[in-house]
Amino acid sequence: MITFILNNKTIKTPENSGMTLLDFVRYQQRLTGTKIGCREGDCGACTVLVGTLSTKGILEYQSITSCISPLGNAHGKHIVTVEGTNLNDKLTTAQEAMKSNYATQCGFCTPGFVVALTGFALSNSENNYSTALDAISGNICRCTGYKSIEKAAHQVVEKLENKNTNSINWLIENEFIPQYFETIPQRLKAIEIKDLNQPKGKYISGGTDLYVQQADNLTDNSVHLIAEKDYLKGITIENDICTIGTNTTVSDLWNHSELNNYFPNLKKHLKLVSSEQIRNMASLGGNFVNASPIGDMTIFFLALNSDITITDKDEKERTVALKNFYQGYKTYDLKDGELLKNISFKLPNKSTFFNFEKVCKRTHLDIASVNSAIHISIENEMISEAHIAVGGVAAIPKYLHETSKFLTGKSLTTKTILEANDILQNEIAPISDVRGTSDYKRLLARQLFFAHFTEVFPKQFTLKDFIQHA
Repeated sequence: MITFILNNKTIKTPENSGMTLLDFVRYQQRLTGTKIGCREGDCGACTVLVGTLSTKGILEYQSITSCISPLGNAHGKHIVTVEGTNLNDKLTTAQEAMKSNYATQCGFCTPGFVVALTGFALSNSENNYSTALDAISGNICRCTGYKSIEKAAHQVVEKLENKNTNSINWLIENEFIPQYFETIPQRLKAIEIKDLNQPKGKYISGGTDLYVQQADNLTDNSVHLIAEKDYLKGITIENDICTIGTNTTVSDLWNHSELNNYFPNLKKHLKLVSSEQIRNMASLGGNFVNASPIGDMTIFFLALNSDITITDKDEKERTVALKNFYQGYKTYDLKDGELLKNISFKLPNKSTFFNFEKVCKRTHLDIASVNSAIHISIENEMISEAHIAVGGVAAIPKYLHETSKFLTGKSLTTKTILEANDILQNEIAPISDVRGTSDYKRLLARQLFFAHFTEVFPKQFTLKDFIQHA
């Protein structure tokens, strides 16, 4: 029995775990403020909040797109739709901000924006305009031109300037959320939450890839949800090795202060990956086994020369280099009953540098035409180690074995990089598709490869240095 709190109501339902949360709240509970838009997690019209009790008993809220989230993942959580944010006979702060800035026209997208802004208020993220825009980055509006919505976000930020640490009570008093929110932690603790009966079926974590591709099939058939498996969670750092459970989300990386110290541009890189709603849901393991040739996080971790630990139903484990995991288009070294348990890599030090680049039709939140990452170590102006990955140029996420090997032991010069590009071009085999011709992708691979060096070593290289000799 799936058990959770939906707005102010305790839900116990025998519905199939694979049913989408969107369909449940709309068709079973008649909460039609949550809209059906793209059903692919792109438009944000179906945004809801998920409140999870931390180990410290604190309720933490995140926004997600309910159209690609399995109902079973709501088990033991607080789910908030736009109806659950309403006050009696008055507008909430987020609603008032949208109204007073004329930030709505047809109104179809408005509930998603209101929920996302409410989630921003509930979060422990930095209270600034940029972070507020990140919070609504997954919400699309075709009417307003966005400036009025941005002004509404700015108004919410101004109202939050005096927010104190006892945030739930403060948010209630300042009309961000209704009174019942203060009762949710105790009510969740009081509910007897039993582990879901997990029949044999397709493994699903966040669902952000699978529900785009197979939503109807997953709704009608048995699924095996693994998002709450503790042994697949967590980020640990020990002896300069970082180990990350495959249930870890992109937001977990984003919010990890120690990782941000090792990778100063981490948030800048992850902002290229997806919207905040998707970052809150998508698991690393799901990204790896989706096996997309342009999977952003796969390319990211290939360049870190990562290893993955694989476990089976008998808890027997084996370790495989991520660069050897992919065997062909959408095929990989994973047997029936096996799961990816964690991924590990050596952390950078003062002599190592990491960079991630991506080109797509939109600047942010889009599938890459080509993406690339590099991890390079420099000692005495010599390249002591290099690992380069490129996506969108082969049938698999491509680790460049020959290019990486060539760079190792070479001096860090324009000549070396240009010669390495020649090897790179021989290693890749892009095809023409809707994201560009093969020639265009070769050009992008070259430009992103050069961009790594201009970004990491801006005093030493400019793009003009490479182009005039290429």
